[in-house]
Amino acid sequence: MSNNEGAFRVVCRKFRPHLFMVLVQVALALLYFLVEASFNNGMNPHVFVTYRYAVGGMVALPFAYVFERETRPKLTMPLFMELFLVSLFGISLTLNVFFASLKYTTPSFVTSMINTISSLTFIFAVGFRLEAVDVKNPRGLAKIFGTVLSLTGALIMILYKGQTIQSFQGAPFHITSKMTHNNWIKGSILTVTSCISWSLWYILQAVTVKKYPAQLSLTAWINCIGAAQSAAFTLLIQHKPRAWYITSSMELCCILYSGVICGSLTIYLQIWTTVQKGPVFVSMFNPLGTILVAILEYFVFGQQLHMGLILGVVVVIIGLYSLLWGKENQPQQCFQKHVELKECRTQIKTSAEEDVAKREPST
Repeated sequence: MSNNEGAFRVVCRKFRPHLFMVLVQVALALLYFLVEASFNNGMNPHVFVTYRYAVGGMVALPFAYVFERETRPKLTMPLFMELFLVSLFGISLTLNVFFASLKYTTPSFVTSMINTISSLTFIFAVGFRLEAVDVKNPRGLAKIFGTVLSLTGALIMILYKGQTIQSFQGAPFHITSKMTHNNWIKGSILTVTSCISWSLWYILQAVTVKKYPAQLSLTAWINCIGAAQSAAFTLLIQHKPRAWYITSSMELCCILYSGVICGSLTIYLQIWTTVQKGPVFVSMFNPLGTILVAILEYFVFGQQLHMGLILGVVVVIIGLYSLLWGKENQPQQCFQKHVELKECRTQIKTSAEEDVAKREPST
């Protein structure tokens, strides 16, 4: 019995990151439909993002204070500015644009486009010299092929809708959307902008967590700073006080669920998994979210699907896993060197500043 328990613990420990990322995708898949229902009810997307991360910050702060009170690194101004950028690209910019795109597209389209984030992250990593590409190596060619194929699938989803697959008549719920959903180009542009910002967030997050390894505190900072940024942006574009009112139990449930589960818990799990496995591992589970949303959208909520969307998803997923195969056995060597070099420069600069500070009193 003890041997079985030991083997079970070993398996759980080995596949814990996989389980966490599956749970994250399940939570996010459910969130898309709660968000769409709330937006149908008249809730402002930017107000929703602000409330979501305000709740997430309030949930994460006590845990960060209790469990990381003695291990939390000192917060310097350069580090705070880095946290500001992480929150900007990970929350206020990305999600304000992301949820605004739901007004013009559908959850299945948006989650399908998210599959391009891994390829976009790879492109940025190559541009910033965080990723090496050997065109003479089959795995290097697989990276390039996967990136091009994934972006091709995204273009298919944007430009080609194809034949409509009628909604499933046996679905227990049939959503009658009050949102526009007919400005496909505008929604596509917003979604692409969100994916680009999200890709930059993965790079910034992986670099920042090396300098600020207190993961609960980092989660709390990202939520709180992101909520403040989103609030400032919302106040600039939304001048009606009524937009901030929570007018239904659906809106309240959506805010609490997204704040507690998708604001604090999922960000913490993603940060933890990024430290354990790297950002590409985190992004490789996005196709699971696409599949879950498409299944729920068609069989549970009785919404229509389009052949262009299905074709684009297949192409994107093939491209994604071609990219992942190309990265196999090459676990972010370039990226680690870049981070170590940056940390070394920071330490040298800090030491020099300390030497100057010691000499000043004597002079």
